[in-house]
Amino acid sequence: MELTWVRRLLPAILFSLALAASALGQSFGFAWWRDPQFQRDLSLTADQVNRIETVFQSTIPTLRAKKTDLDSQEDELSRLVATNADETVVTRQVDRVEAIRSHMNKMRTLMLLHMRQVLTPDQRVKLNKLYEQQKNSNRPKGEKQ
Repeated sequence: MELTWVRRLLPAILFSLALAASALGQSFGFAWWRDPQFQRDLSLTADQVNRIETVFQSTIPTLRAKKTDLDSQEDELSRLVATNADETVVTRQVDRVEAIRSHMNKMRTLMLLHMRQVLTPDQRVKLNKLYEQQKNSNRPKGEKQ
């Protein structure tokens, strides 16, 4: 009985973590750990900067290769749709595209998680505040939160 409850709750927790990590990393849009101002604001040590860079450098080549593969598979899907291909063939291609996209999102989320794990709890709080500040400063005038 308890195992069933855990099985139901675990996906929701993992999804929430993935969303949080994805939103945080995605919105900065640059290598924030390399930025001198971010380094000062977060009190990053040289070791932390190097460790975060290592996480990034170990993941990014695979993500780039997967992106190339995704683009190719999306082109094939577009071709199939444009030529009115059989629905079964299109469905298989959609599955390929979405499997690659899912794998990329998982890799990226785990990369962001590993980067955040290098930070202290206080640094994570500061990083979240910097993210909120940037998000608010990039919001068009008149747009509600």
